Amino acid sequence: MMTSNTDEWLTVQEAARISSYHAEYLRLLIRQGKLNARKFGPLWAISKFSLLAYLEIAQKSDDGRQGPKLSRR
Repeated sequence: MMTSNTDEWLTVQEAARISSYHAEYLRLLIRQGKLNARKFGPLWAISKFSLLAYLEIAQKSDDGRQGPKLSRR
C-alpha cells in the first residue's frame, strides 16, 4: 500500500479511536498487509493515509463488512 511522503503515523490505539476497530483487529490487518505500518522503537504505528484508504474501501464494499461501526456524536 502506498503512503505519501508527508504521511502521519498513528499508534494502534489512536487508529482504533479513529476507526472504531478494535486494536487487535488493526494488528491483524497489519499482519495481513492491508494496512501500512512500521515500528518506531517498541511501538507499531499505522499510516493515517493507509487507514483512511482502508476505511473508505471497507465502507464501499459489497461483501457485508460495511466498515467500522462509527459513533454518531
